[in-house]
Amino acid sequence: MTTETGHLGVTPPISTAESNEREKEVTASLMEELRQQNTFESVEEARTRESVLGRVAALVKKFVYQVSLQRGLSEAAASAAGGKIFTFGSYRLGVHGPGSDIDTLCVVPKHVSREDFFEVFENMLRSMEDATDVSQTIILGRPRGFRSNHQDQNIRHTFRFLMARLALSSIPDDLSLKDDNLLRNLDERCVRSLNGSRVNDEILRLVPNVQVYRDSLRCIKLWAQRRAIYSNVNGFFGGVAWAILVARICQLYPNAVAGAIVSRFFIIMYQWSWPQPVLLKQIEEGPLQVRVWNPKLYPADRSHRMPIITPAYPAMCATHNVTQSTQMIVTEEFKKGADIVDRVIVGTASWSELFAKHDFFHKYRYYLQVIASTGDSELHIKWAGTVESRIRQLVMKLEYVDSLILAHPFIKGFEQVSHCISEEEMRAVAQGQITDAVAKRTKADIEGIEEGSTVYSTTFYIGLLVEPKPINSVGPRKLDISYPTTEFTKLVRMWEKYDESSMGIFVRNIKSSGLPDYVFDEGERQTSKTLKRPKSGKGFGKTNNTSPDLPNKKRRRSEVPAPVGNEDDGIPGLSLSSATSAAPRDQYASTDRLVRTPQLPFGESAAVTTGAVAAQ
Repeated sequence: MTTETGHLGVTPPISTAESNEREKEVTASLMEELRQQNTFESVEEARTRESVLGRVAALVKKFVYQVSLQRGLSEAAASAAGGKIFTFGSYRLGVHGPGSDIDTLCVVPKHVSREDFFEVFENMLRSMEDATDVSQTIILGRPRGFRSNHQDQNIRHTFRFLMARLALSSIPDDLSLKDDNLLRNLDERCVRSLNGSRVNDEILRLVPNVQVYRDSLRCIKLWAQRRAIYSNVNGFFGGVAWAILVARICQLYPNAVAGAIVSRFFIIMYQWSWPQPVLLKQIEEGPLQVRVWNPKLYPADRSHRMPIITPAYPAMCATHNVTQSTQMIVTEEFKKGADIVDRVIVGTASWSELFAKHDFFHKYRYYLQVIASTGDSELHIKWAGTVESRIRQLVMKLEYVDSLILAHPFIKGFEQVSHCISEEEMRAVAQGQITDAVAKRTKADIEGIEEGSTVYSTTFYIGLLVEPKPINSVGPRKLDISYPTTEFTKLVRMWEKYDESSMGIFVRNIKSSGLPDYVFDEGERQTSKTLKRPKSGKGFGKTNNTSPDLPNKKRRRSEVPAPVGNEDDGIPGLSLSSATSAAPRDQYASTDRLVRTPQLPFGESAAVTTGAVAAQ
């Protein structure tokens, strides 16, 4: 599909040429590598997935019918009330893999409430044949959907549900979400829920070749996941952002094959003139009094570092969480990716190198551990999610610490279940100190023990890149992270459902040599180089380098113990002082400076992309 200008996108293409034979060859090898990497689901799994989707669609209609009768509608009106599901995310875009979640939007008429969805629909899911593990999915402490695993012919499907209530008395089977007027009289939550599907549909409408787009996106998605930069909540790019970026490159090369798209993707994204926004079409106004992304009007929009704008009305920034640190990390990964793909094109590298696992736990000498803990499994889902959603705030505070170049958040937490036989063990576990005895203990081992208890913990990691000590400097250097960590724990405890007696939050710094084995794959740790401790200084003092706030049913603030560990748990060569701050560093002190600056092939210029018009 083309627009009135004769092309897709906000600028003309960089090149409309067909791909050459070499690009077609590397595309074939790329597709073979993606198959080797198990990114495609089997025919059997696809068939059962479609079957389960059909059952879910029927269940939604039954749910609407049942609620309609409860509201006093007649049998005929209840039957006509309808209800429909729309998929979004990787499944809707056609880039899902084996075992991928199915993001599903349930659209219901106006007389069906959100409470009905979270009460009636959940019970119906639980009673559904082959349905297991139905539980609420918690986002920022607020119920937003349900996770339901369906098992059919030994194939498991996981659904994540959202609900949107339209201002209509019935939902017809042929309903399309394209009409902006459907958004009228809806609350913000429903608008956002609808936009997941609307954005995906618009992306597919705005790419010149859907199959090339899907093949290219499948590659970039796998690369981003392997390099640990696929996470919106942690300040990197989420699925929508990656989907829009790949779509933009497809617009700039409408006749290219996937291998060529991937090659240009890395080069152009590395050279992109941020904060110029990435747009698939001009931003449009619509019928609602809602906020549309506009940096000329809203100061918050001007602060977005790498704006990637959704194409469906109302336009939003999919990357508002990006921080200075994550921008530097993503940019460096673009550069490395460009170098690898360039070598793939000339035949000196293979695609498997592009999908090499991240080196996060080998990359830094110092790390922060953020440990969320509770004594209840259901409560822990909410608490750990709340803590994770605020990690980005800690990263932003750390960026202003003097002598700290960047703070690199890892994209997932590590969950552990520890069975303790004493209060001391519980407190140690909540501080990240899990002995071999505790790790090997089972739930049966603590049955009948009076002080026996189970602690659920999730540990998040932040890598710290510290400025090298100046050659002529004398004495220990001062690095104080007490202020950002203390402010972070205060922020987390401000959650309206926070309970000091049952929820713990603990922040401490550790050296790379102190990282637990569970962060490494089997055999990976032995390949890690041992880092030597600087000779100067004795490390952090015993105060302020941790944030003790642990769950303890008998605890009073005066009884909080000193952090487990000793002075060598801190960053050696650095001493504590009062909190200091400075403007964040502008350059990422890369450990790989041999990677050349990527360039487009001769005759191609990315300058055309700078002609994109931002929101007026």
